[in-house]
Amino acid sequence: MQLPLAMTGLRLALILVIGLLVGAAGPAVAAEFPFDKELLLDVRAMPGSKRVPSLEVEQGGAATLDLWCNSLKAQVTVANGTVSFVLGDKTDRQCTPDRVGADDEMLAILTNVTAWHRAGDLLVLEGGGKPLRFRSSTN
Repeated sequence: MQLPLAMTGLRLALILVIGLLVGAAGPAVAAEFPFDKELLLDVRAMPGSKRVPSLEVEQGGAATLDLWCNSLKAQVTVANGTVSFVLGDKTDRQCTPDRVGADDEMLAILTNVTAWHRAGDLLVLEGGGKPLRFRSSTN
């Protein structure tokens, strides 16, 4: 039995819609928040140092931040492309004024971050005045 032309077109349209839905689900899975991974800020180290800030967020939201100079614990809430940071007290290491200033700037940005997305292998945090881009550590 041969289907009328309209039914064949309808089947084709249905197959295309299903294909688009399956294709759309693929990137959503790939764009999951990178829990339990060490993420390094995608910048060069400051002169005279090899250190760059890092972030690690556990599945439950507990996080560790190692900044240019100091470190701290934080609580991170992630849901549907949004993110918020509640920062703990930072350590009180003696560092150069430029490193302390860079720490303070990064903490001010993180306090105001509201959104995240993935851009390839980068995690991008936005809403804090300037985006912060983190790359998975290769260690």
